[in-house]
Amino acid sequence: MIMPNLPAFLAWGFITSLFIAVGWWPNEILGGFGNADTGSWQGAATQLVQAEDGTTFRQYLGLVGPMITYLLPLLIANAGGRVVYGERGAVVGSIVAVGMITGSTIPMFLGAMIVGPLSAWVMKKLDALWEGKVKAGFEMLVNMFSAGIAAAAMSVVAFFGFAPIITNVSNWLGDQVGWLADNGLLPIMSIIVEPAKVLFLNNAIGNGALVPLGAQQVVEDGKSLLYLVEANPGPGLGILLAYTFFGIGAARSSAPGAALIQFFGGIHEVYFPFVLMKPALIIAAIAGGATGVATNAAFGSGLTGPAAPGSIIAVYANTARDSYLGVTASVLFSFVVTFVIAAVILRASRARDLAKGDDADRLAAAIAQTEANKGKSSSALGALAGSASATSATAADPARTVHSIVFACDAGMGSSAMGASILRDKLKKAGRTDITVVNRAVAKLDDSADLVITHRELTDRARGHAPTARHVSVENFLSSPVYDDIVRELAVDSEGAKA
Repeated sequence: MIMPNLPAFLAWGFITSLFIAVGWWPNEILGGFGNADTGSWQGAATQLVQAEDGTTFRQYLGLVGPMITYLLPLLIANAGGRVVYGERGAVVGSIVAVGMITGSTIPMFLGAMIVGPLSAWVMKKLDALWEGKVKAGFEMLVNMFSAGIAAAAMSVVAFFGFAPIITNVSNWLGDQVGWLADNGLLPIMSIIVEPAKVLFLNNAIGNGALVPLGAQQVVEDGKSLLYLVEANPGPGLGILLAYTFFGIGAARSSAPGAALIQFFGGIHEVYFPFVLMKPALIIAAIAGGATGVATNAAFGSGLTGPAAPGSIIAVYANTARDSYLGVTASVLFSFVVTFVIAAVILRASRARDLAKGDDADRLAAAIAQTEANKGKSSSALGALAGSASATSATAADPARTVHSIVFACDAGMGSSAMGASILRDKLKKAGRTDITVVNRAVAKLDDSADLVITHRELTDRARGHAPTARHVSVENFLSSPVYDDIVRELAVDSEGAKA
């Protein structure tokens, strides 16, 4: 639900950092903080607000408020409904989310993540009741009215039932965060967050709790440190560089590449297997994470939007105007603390690790455990194993000329984008600049692609969306010998065409 809508989150973060009252270029019309009664722009939307002295005036609505209140929750609900029941579920989920949004005074991210897929599931079950029982010619009538009536009813239930509950839960969470802040205890959140990341509960904590709470703080204060509690790339970098200098075998050789992916690509999951190999390293991650939170609290620094993915680039792109020093210090200090503690732990156990021999099997087992925690295979994690077997399957037309290649994964970004970039560069060096290489979500594939490259577990789904394309399966997108095979094949095709 979150991944397809990250561009919208980033857009809101950019608009917030630029145009609110404490932004880079404060704009009372776009930021939504100016008095419209005395403003120069009379065509913009306004809202009636009450001043501290009891008087009322018209205030510009702006972009920041409507986007966080309506756009982002609706996009989340739409994506959740679409996953459960396609276009029909997306429409119903969006309608019901409006009931949730208008029934509360806070951003309904958590509420949208609940009612979007839930209402789509209810609609799916209702449709199953009369499936095959509608007389010919009345299908459209039944489909339209059933969805409209069900969505309207569920939106009312969301307004009066779910919205107050989610509001109370969010307010309670906000009160707990406020209590921690008032007592200087915010760093203890890392005791929960860092182990949860390794067990792949980070999205539940980040998107389910910290992002909604952070959004409320941004509306009130223009920034929030909560966005960096889970997304800080410092602890992960510290662990990976500690392995680079003090690890052994496969872990040591894999760590530098993983560090680049984690810090700049924002894919934190690549360091989770290194912690699972040596669970004592969770102490280093907790200490580093707590250091980062304490540093942001001391500097009063924060982000204007979620850093997603958790790349240092995304962190700086969403850093509040007055927070660059504090955010930089939080990442740096969290890295240093994690690195030092992890280095001590690895150095102290080095003799025992060497006695056990090469750790390739243990790394592979840790990667497998991480994928099990995630619930599916990961192309980024596959690159760590150092093994990249590949199989290819050709459709009915193996001689089909290749003009377009599509890398496809679940979300259509992240690892598939990196794989597309790698192959695009190889083709460019081979002189095949006439072939387009793009990345896309599996669900958005069509038969316009000549060659589709997917992770082996997604190939069957990809064939269903692009049945006449040639399909190639890989174990990971980042390090596969199949790319060289494809380049050689296409280079031969090019020479044959010239002849």
